Amino acid sequence: MNKKRVGLVGAAIGTAGAVGVGAAVAARRYAVGRERLRPDPDRDEPFGELRGRPQTVVATDGVPLHVEVNGPDDASLTVVFSHGYCMTQDSWHYQRRDLADEADVRMVFWDQRSHGRSGRSDLAHATIDQCGDDLLAVIEATTAPGRPVVLVGHSMGGMTIMALADRHPELFGDRVAGVALVNTSSGGLAELTLGLPEVFGKVFRAAVPGVVRGIGKGGKLVDRGRRIGTDVAFVITRRMAFADRAVSPSIVDFVERMIGSTPIEVIADFYPTLAAHDKLAALDVLRKVPAVVVVGDQDRLTPLAHGRAIAAALPEAELVELSGGHVVMLERPQVVTDAIAGLVERARPFAEERSA
Repeated sequence: MNKKRVGLVGAAIGTAGAVGVGAAVAARRYAVGRERLRPDPDRDEPFGELRGRPQTVVATDGVPLHVEVNGPDDASLTVVFSHGYCMTQDSWHYQRRDLADEADVRMVFWDQRSHGRSGRSDLAHATIDQCGDDLLAVIEATTAPGRPVVLVGHSMGGMTIMALADRHPELFGDRVAGVALVNTSSGGLAELTLGLPEVFGKVFRAAVPGVVRGIGKGGKLVDRGRRIGTDVAFVITRRMAFADRAVSPSIVDFVERMIGSTPIEVIADFYPTLAAHDKLAALDVLRKVPAVVVVGDQDRLTPLAHGRAIAAALPEAELVELSGGHVVMLERPQVVTDAIAGLVERARPFAEERSA
């Protein structure tokens, strides 16, 4: 595979966000300009600037995890937010902003290993299972022993919660009092076609492993190509991450910056664990607690059928289907925030009952 092809496909993988694999996008500069000139009601939103009290949590293999805490330390309930592949804790911007006034709640945000401000993982520990152990380390380091938590995860963050349930089922119904799964999957991501017809999807799936290996070997070259191709990255991001063509260009830019800041080698490192992810059996553990499943009807990365499959495995869970793409917490923030706030209220009596 020549360097040019690896570079182009690598840029698309970085932009895809959850399972990331890319297709060539023919985007003329005038078309990109037209997209950027759309109405931008969120232009003054301080994306990436909302911060909490910083804390470093050391993972079991020594990787430092960057954590931030918002809200009173004596709150009766803590909500821990786990972000998705190629993103950072800042992807929860609107939820951090709008849940700040929620009574008697503190929020914990963290960057998953190799993402954002957290330390770089070696390849052997770039796995969903290790991320589940990381989440446990974050809970234990930021929450007093025995205090209840609600877990919220988007995309890979939802898979991280499933890994925690798989490896530490005793926590659910005890420490864990509620779970929100947003645009995620319990498995089958290796069959992803990104909305392509099945005949093209087969070719797409066959090509991905070789492309990912090439990216891992030529990471620095691909990263340079990504920086040069920012206009194309903008168009791919809007296409892959959002359903609404009228989404504010500032939000698209924000998502593209998060993805673009993730080294291509990290994207390559985590792809195999995402493709192999299979935690359907772990969903049985989540039946012990109140849950909400949020799905976007035009999500190309963890499609609607994946969210419905999770909801079917959690018959007592609230299922929220909304018009949106893969990053609904940014595209439809109020709906997602309301779903989380509703879960918190459902979890309160559950947590009180368990602690009585």
